[in-house]
Amino acid sequence: MNTAALDRASTRGEFTLRGIVIGVVITVVFTAANVYFGLKAGITFSTSIPAAVISMAMLRSLRGATIQENNIVQTVASAAGTLSSIIFVLPGLVIVGWWTGFPFWISFTVCATGGILGVMYTIPLRRALVTQSDLPYPEGVACAEVLKCGGSAGRCVDTEQVEAGGAGLKAVVWGSIVSAAFYVVVQTRIFASDVTHYFRVGHGSSATGFDFSLSFALLAIGHLVGPAVGIAMLVGAGIAWGWAIPHFTMLHPAAGPAAQVAQAAWNHYARYIGAGAIGVSAVWTLGTLVKPVLAGLSGAMAAARVRKSGQAHTLPRIEQDIPIGMVTLVSLVCLVPVAWLFWHFALISGLGAHVWMLTAAGVIFVVVVGFLISTVCGYMAGLIGASNSPLSGIGILSVVIFALFLLFQVKASLPAAAGKALVAFALFVTAVVFAVASIANNNLQDLKTGQLVDATPEKQQWALVVGVIAGALIIPPVLNVVNHAFGFLGAPGVNPAHALPAPQAGLISALAQGVIQNNIPFVPLGVGGLIGAVCILFDEVLLRVVKGARLPPLSVGLGIYLPTSVTLMIVVGSIAGWIFNRRAAKGPKPEATQQLGTLLASGLIVGEGLLGVIFAFVIGFSGNQAPIGLVGAGFATPSILIGGVTFAVIVWWLYRWIGRLARD
Repeated sequence: MNTAALDRASTRGEFTLRGIVIGVVITVVFTAANVYFGLKAGITFSTSIPAAVISMAMLRSLRGATIQENNIVQTVASAAGTLSSIIFVLPGLVIVGWWTGFPFWISFTVCATGGILGVMYTIPLRRALVTQSDLPYPEGVACAEVLKCGGSAGRCVDTEQVEAGGAGLKAVVWGSIVSAAFYVVVQTRIFASDVTHYFRVGHGSSATGFDFSLSFALLAIGHLVGPAVGIAMLVGAGIAWGWAIPHFTMLHPAAGPAAQVAQAAWNHYARYIGAGAIGVSAVWTLGTLVKPVLAGLSGAMAAARVRKSGQAHTLPRIEQDIPIGMVTLVSLVCLVPVAWLFWHFALISGLGAHVWMLTAAGVIFVVVVGFLISTVCGYMAGLIGASNSPLSGIGILSVVIFALFLLFQVKASLPAAAGKALVAFALFVTAVVFAVASIANNNLQDLKTGQLVDATPEKQQWALVVGVIAGALIIPPVLNVVNHAFGFLGAPGVNPAHALPAPQAGLISALAQGVIQNNIPFVPLGVGGLIGAVCILFDEVLLRVVKGARLPPLSVGLGIYLPTSVTLMIVVGSIAGWIFNRRAAKGPKPEATQQLGTLLASGLIVGEGLLGVIFAFVIGFSGNQAPIGLVGAGFATPSILIGGVTFAVIVWWLYRWIGRLARD
């Protein structure tokens, strides 16, 4: 780069006040949508790409806007897609009956301190997993392409790309409108929300079934994750509902409706099989990362030595991380409120006799396990994208490990009545670790985007800290609203017909209870571990034999333990997205068309998620689970037909419209 170029780069706008403000606003909106949708479907979505498009549309008319400034906006807003994953653990405290709501300052501190630690932990990993790695980072690369497409004038230099400020914004907005409108009609009960059928098999003792949701957001998630993940989830669903549930309902016959019997088997057996598969896959991933992690730490130390010698200006832009000394200081500062949280929680839980040991153990667990988990999540984000990383498996491993410590080191010296407090403490510690993992899952993806658009890593890292704080402020009130309106499945006194499934939180809390009460279901966990090992072996063989083919073991595990109301529409979306992308590849503007498909999918998720939060407010204040219901139960069959046909027609029309939009 010549001297003039260096001067321009040094004065360009990047970490600007307006960029931070726009990023914070997007973070608040998308976090609310993600919290609701994650509790409903068990999956959160990446907000980087829609944030980048919205940012470009807002900044393109302002003076001095740069691609790097847009990158900072999406970096701040990306916290919405990741920190909201805390819902996979924190509602467990309500499910086990320890909390009745979410205390604001405690919940905020868990999210904020854990999230900031996640940023700090991944800084020394950047060299190993981003700059010196051949990991694909699908979401990071896609977001970089969108940012490049925006350009300084709002148009792409490459005519094969889409004009992100115009057509791209239109795709996001109309996707949001369509999914929101369909969700509203579903609430009137004129359109069915899902198609459900459970039945007995064999001689009548076994049961199985399916629940197929008519959800544009789930369809969009399938489009984003792609066919490999979709097929893997279908395999997992087949294992659960084609083998495990019929098998266990035959071994443990029960009277009652087929739906009740099948759901009980899924809850007590199939989900633990999925947990075992996810756990083994996560451990396997960790084992493959020891060498690159050590190399990354070595690189971070080398950069620190250059800074100390007064030669920081000689470091290339892509080597300018937050200094390792500052990383250490910020991490230590964050651990102070973390230690206080653990001390306070143990004290008010009746565990005061062990308060210092529990506090020390919790802090050490956050430091050691949090860093190891950051490595796993960063690697998986690079391999299959932040949206598909093994956060569920991470929560499972964390809670089991810490609960085992409590079982062997603490429980014996406490009365039997203290078991519930130990379960709650295990969940609380896991929540902090999970906040670490969620942001670590995202940070490296953002840094890959920054690398591709010549951004400064240090500024991105501080921007994500801002996004973490913004997300932490909105998560507790949204959790309280949906808890009051719907409740969580399995929580005391909650109507299961209206409760949000919160599948990961329910599973993780059940595991904590199982370990502390020494009645953990080792058989299904072991079976799941064996399935996970087989899937790992098959995936490795497939990777070497068939070019580009994968069967992600973690996705198989997710398919086993998520309800079919989630998995089946994701599978459909992955196939629909694959067909759309293949057709787009044969068209006149393949990259533009595929990019618009991604933006449309992001809009579909945002629209339904935001309407879900709005309806949670309405239901919470009115006390009516169907505040705009126009028809009764007698309209159930027509609603399935009308809703299903309308859904299919809209999907066909949207994909056709996107294809035309790219050509115009």
